[in-house]
Amino acid sequence: MHGYIEREGSLDLVQPEFRAVVAALRDQVAHRFGGRLHSAYLYGSVPRGTARVGRSDLDVLLALHDDPTEADRAKAQNLEAELDAGFEVIDGAGILLFGRDVLLSELERYDLGWFVACLCTPLLGDDLAEHLPRYRPTSLLARETNGDLGDALPRWRRQAEEATGTAEATGVTEATEAIADAALRSLVRGASRKLVRTAFTLVMPRYGGWTSDLAEQADIFGRYYPERAEQLRKVAVLAGNPVADRNVLDMYTENLGPWLAAEYLTVHGAKAPRP
Repeated sequence: MHGYIEREGSLDLVQPEFRAVVAALRDQVAHRFGGRLHSAYLYGSVPRGTARVGRSDLDVLLALHDDPTEADRAKAQNLEAELDAGFEVIDGAGILLFGRDVLLSELERYDLGWFVACLCTPLLGDDLAEHLPRYRPTSLLARETNGDLGDALPRWRRQAEEATGTAEATGVTEATEAIADAALRSLVRGASRKLVRTAFTLVMPRYGGWTSDLAEQADIFGRYYPERAEQLRKVAVLAGNPVADRNVLDMYTENLGPWLAAEYLTVHGAKAPRP
């Protein structure tokens, strides 16, 4: 019988360099969302104590009492921009917004619910993990967290086309090239993370445990799929050091991604459809 996945991260693990931005986040979230806020959480490298100055982003999840409105999203976007501009220690900020009922719903029990209970560190409010079960590294968890890679591939193709096509359509200048490169790097970073996490959760039930370290995830995956091991290790490196290279994205969408999506469906099945 597999053991339970223990919650990772803690405010005590936040490195000194990042404490000021976390404090500013806490104050601003409370001020801007007020009574609409149920609880706030950090996730990612900052609460794990592995963030890199000037390279890591600040990842945040806000649970609201009701479903997010356009006004809520505007507040979150403004706060993201202000934190990014005001603190050089982070390379951007990302704020996810969800209604409390969605996070606690049966449909999200093994995706967003697991995410909050195991990967999020409480920052403000009452912890929703108290209303969620403990989780084991099962095939059900694998399916509901990452059984949707096939849906991401056409989106990545479209975003890559848009990033490279904008500069070509408007004329390649230093400004348009810089914008296109930034969009490609962002896409490579996000797609790399998704691919490594999907590859790891493909083998997670056999491995019988959890880690959020991408390099470790890639190494564990390689034990079970040695023919793809070196390829995934390179993807894990790109997740932390993304490049503005369309060829990388083409490899993701035409080679590694389709293979991984098909293998995932065979082993775990597809994620339950969302409305």
